[in-house]
Parts: sequence; structure tokens; C-alpha cells
Amino acid sequence: MDCCRHVNPFRVCAGLRGLGYLMVALVAAIVAVSYYAVVVYAWGPMLLSDGAAAAGAAAVLAAFHILLAMILWCYFMVVFTDPGAVPENWRHDAEDSGDPSFSSLEEQGSARRYCFRCQNGKPPRCHHCSVCNRCVLKMDHHCIWVVNCVGARNYKYFLLFLVYAFAETVLDTLVLLPNFIEFFQDESRRSSSPGDIAVLFIAFVLNLAFALSLLCFIGMHASLVTSNTTSIEIYERKKSVSWKYDLGWIRNLEQVTAGLWHQQVALVGSLILYGGSAQHPCASRP
Repeated sequence: MDCCRHVNPFRVCAGLRGLGYLMVALVAAIVAVSYYAVVVYAWGPMLLSDGAAAAGAAAVLAAFHILLAMILWCYFMVVFTDPGAVPENWRHDAEDSGDPSFSSLEEQGSARRYCFRCQNGKPPRCHHCSVCNRCVLKMDHHCIWVVNCVGARNYKYFLLFLVYAFAETVLDTLVLLPNFIEFFQDESRRSSSPGDIAVLFIAFVLNLAFALSLLCFIGMHASLVTSNTTSIEIYERKKSVSWKYDLGWIRNLEQVTAGLWHQQVALVGSLILYGGSAQHPCASRP
């Protein structure tokens, strides 16, 4: 019994980081399969056609690459952006630091909290992540798909990642639909090798499955954003008569998207004009 007292159950949570790297590899594999199916096999060769077929293929491939570039940009921003660290030796009498998680509105009526694992004060809406072994400002959840926590500073990139990924998977599903139908035709009518047909089938099924799951995930986070709630706070909000952080859906949305949309427009413009080769200032850490 004495040995059980010294066992740290949170070490099991820390092992989830290893699972996260496997999920990153899975995402890379799905992107590779989709890229081969859409670009290399299905629509790339159509660029050599004449007239409307070539124009349609060019439009599909342009949309595919722009969405893919935005997905990768948002993904890496979620991975490498610090979700929000608590300053060392932070106390509740600290002055407003300008961070959304330190606003005076959130301080009102909040009980003083202390993290015994970090040996530091805990601001309102701050939670300790057992996987990252640190406290995170306005923590939403730890995402094994990005091997990082989603918090105050990278939540907006996470939302955009979901939106762009959903748009990309819907596009892939639609443009691969004719090839998927061909899969069920007679073997004599198939114009592809069995290997190519298998890749197309796998890409279509994966993109359709991810599109449906992402749609549900986007709906859930849209509800959270408009009520200024994190995934961790859902149960707490249900117990309260009025949610003290709800400022109205417009101001709630502005807290997440402030200063972001103009970055997206500028980045898309650079992708169109320079093929994504130009270094854009929004690629740096905010």
C-alpha cells in the first residue's frame, strides 16, 4: 500500500504526448493520400485537356492548394503557439496584464485559486494540463491531434483549422465523387489500375468521414464561442443561472477573431500573387 501512495497517476496522461505524435503522422498520411487522389491522379491530368475541362481542373486545383496551405498554416500555428502561460509567481493582486484571461471583468467574483503542482497562482479560467504538466490560460482542452493545449493564445487558430479542414474535406469528397462512383461500375469500364482505384476509394471515404465529424465539432465550438465558454466550462455554465463571461455573441466572437481575419486575407493574397513563396508577417508568433 505504501508503494501505491508514491505512484503518480498523471504520468499516464503525460504518455498521451506519444500518442499525439502518432496522430500527427496519421494526419500527414491522410493529406498525402488525398493529394495523390485529387492532384496527381484525378484532376492533374485534366490540365492537359482543352477548353472547359482544363479550366475546371485549374479552378479545382487552385482551391485545393489554397485550402491546403491555409490548413497547414493554421495547424502549425496551433502546434507552435504557446496556448497561454501563467507568469511566474503570479498572484491575484497582480495588475491587469492586457491578456483576455486577466481582464478585470473576469476577476470580479472569482475565488482565489492556487496550483499546488505549479506552485503558482491560478488566474480565472486557468486550468492545469496533466499532459503538458503546466497551467494554461483559458484552457479549452488538450488536443492530441496537435500535441499541444488549446488555450487563450491559439484557440482562434484552432477554430480556423477546423473551418479550413472542413472546407477541404468537402471539396475532396465532391471532386472525387465521380471516381468513387466509377469504383462500383463493371470492371471492364474502369479506366484505372486496381491500386489507383483503391487509393481513390480510401481518400473518398476518409474525407467524407472527416467532413461529417468536423461539421459536428465546428457546431459544438460555434456554440461555445458565441457564449464565451470553453469545453472545460460547459458543466460549470450549466450550474449557473447566468454565465458571467457572456458579453453577447458579437463581443464574444470579437474576443476570438480580433486581428485575425485581415491576416487571413493577406495570406490568401500572397498565395495567389506569389504562390505562397513570400514570407508573410503573420507567420511569426503573435
